[in-house]
Amino acid sequence: MLTVYYTDDTTTLYLGDCLSDPDAWADCAVLVTDPPYGRQWRQGDTGRGQHRMGAHQGIHGDRDTTTRDRALAVWGNRPAILFGDLLMPCPHQTRQVLVYRKPPDAGTKGTYAGYRRDIEAIHLCGDWPAGHNGDTSVLASGARTIGNPVGLAARYGHPHAKPVDLMCHLIGRCPPGSVADPFAGSGSTLIAARMDGRRAIGVEIEERYCENAANRLSQSIMETS
Repeated sequence: MLTVYYTDDTTTLYLGDCLSDPDAWADCAVLVTDPPYGRQWRQGDTGRGQHRMGAHQGIHGDRDTTTRDRALAVWGNRPAILFGDLLMPCPHQTRQVLVYRKPPDAGTKGTYAGYRRDIEAIHLCGDWPAGHNGDTSVLASGARTIGNPVGLAARYGHPHAKPVDLMCHLIGRCPPGSVADPFAGSGSTLIAARMDGRRAIGVEIEERYCENAANRLSQSIMETS
């Protein structure tokens, strides 16, 4: 069952399991979301003092890609953007894979063979309008984290928060119409959709993140990163 947690003239955010009532979000024009990647992510204590991030026991539905794939099955073959882990199988509807290059100080924890974990996949799924020429498939954010030990996770209150300027870029390339985010997290997709002049519907299963997203949406000053 979904419960309206926040609503205004353009945006509605529900608290609950998106798969319990997909009719609430599946009528939108485009899907833009950051679902559980299916890699059983966990985190130990990080940082020091006021910048310390406590241990995190994981993301709901992250045991495997089932949650992601069930939501995408509901969505069908319409245009969709989904973030993901490059080590996990692509959604079968994937037509193109972009790369999100994180800020320069990201991914230092858990480095392997001297390389940081500082990229993620962005899957373009379903039927998209044909295009010509095109832009680079490696995307980055202007959000500044150098010299800011807190980073995006603490700023937005979610371990996998995405910067608003990146989400604005992606949504700006989508076909016209409303935006669905069934895994809304800290609300960056919803804020970016509002900035692009679109209606948006989000769903978040964990109330602590729903609260963070609602607080961000209710702020009068628009975020840019």
